[in-house]
Amino acid sequence: MVNTAFPLSDLANEFPLPTPRPSGAPKALEGIRVVDFTHFIAGPLATMMLADMGADVIKIEALGRGDEFRYYPPRHPDDATLGAPYLWANRNKRSIALDLKSPEGLKVALELVATADVVAENFSTGVMERLGLGYEACKALNPKLIYCSVSAYGRDGSFADRLGFDPIAQAESGFVSMNGYADRMGVRALSPVMDISTAMMACNAMLGALLARERSGEGQSVELALFDNAMLMTGYATMQHLFTGADPQRHGNTSPDTCPSGVFQAADKPFYINCGNDKIFQRLAAGVLERPDLANDPVLADRNGRIARRAELFPILDEAFAQHPWSYWQPRMREAAIPCGEVRTVGEALRSKEARERGIVSRIPHPTLGWLPNITLPIRYSRTPVVDPKPAPLIGEHTHEILRDTLGYDAQRVEQLLEAGAASTGPGKPAAPGAVKVRNE
Repeated sequence: MVNTAFPLSDLANEFPLPTPRPSGAPKALEGIRVVDFTHFIAGPLATMMLADMGADVIKIEALGRGDEFRYYPPRHPDDATLGAPYLWANRNKRSIALDLKSPEGLKVALELVATADVVAENFSTGVMERLGLGYEACKALNPKLIYCSVSAYGRDGSFADRLGFDPIAQAESGFVSMNGYADRMGVRALSPVMDISTAMMACNAMLGALLARERSGEGQSVELALFDNAMLMTGYATMQHLFTGADPQRHGNTSPDTCPSGVFQAADKPFYINCGNDKIFQRLAAGVLERPDLANDPVLADRNGRIARRAELFPILDEAFAQHPWSYWQPRMREAAIPCGEVRTVGEALRSKEARERGIVSRIPHPTLGWLPNITLPIRYSRTPVVDPKPAPLIGEHTHEILRDTLGYDAQRVEQLLEAGAASTGPGKPAAPGAVKVRNE
């Protein structure tokens, strides 16, 4: 549920409307159509990136509830199908609601596939084949198709039947074992880092396949496994293990590879420093702290020497930083080019000067709810800027439009599909009488 002590309407005075893209500017993926069978996070986020680049992404949803991710909390007080996580991962798409188990609904889906450049899906292994929508069936209709499958452990082999979610991938890849403090069990990252990074990989894979098709004229299947990606996300620890045979140990906020690196406390708030090389430490010791004794220490001048003497060095830094507030240390460290930053909450980060200057948070118009908050994609194109953001669709919001305009069905054919229950329109739950409406000025 939405926190009633913090209504969405309060955001109207905090965040601006997005800056419109230049009139007439081309789109990176203009003319590319994606038929999107994905749900939850990794698949939808990947196709949303394509949508932001200008692709026409048609989200195919089940009748009734649609994508189950819609219902992850908090949900919008005026529409229970629009949960904040769903809105975050499904911007700039069109939604059509189909019964894929009915012959009529399947026929519509296949006709959409025939018009597509890309099909994306992340069902359990075998589901698309049982529906008649597997790669071979789709390729027979559309030989130039890019068909992207995202799964937990791959589409073949002895683990293809296993289900998997982000925390499981974190655990089984070794990622959890690396994070946290040495005196307790490892911890998962609360952010779905494996889903997000798998989405990025899937987007890259689809873009690469589209580029290859431009050169060869041939489509192909593309596969991403959450587990494979999770292994990559453990970073260079994998290669370090293969060199030494040792597993990474948990170091909390410090780094086993650099020193000093970690959270320190100014007089008023915590901040993070990462001295990634010897020169940065020299600037910190001599310029920021005004401690020539540290700067000139021949052991501390070397990375390995500082790591060996971390237990001695950190209390010295703690004592020094506690003498002044962050407002004193931050400009000094910025002047000395020390990589550092205050430790923020998510809310503080969203409202930070950096986030405001980058335009990360905005408000976008919504056809029934007035407006919704929006988190922008971190891509800046100079010639083909990302499209102006449109909110994630309601269930079946574009069913009529897609059947009529994309597939060319006449009104009678559309009505037949709706009456047969093969397709539906989902205008969304109307606001309750007297509900407070959040409107765009």
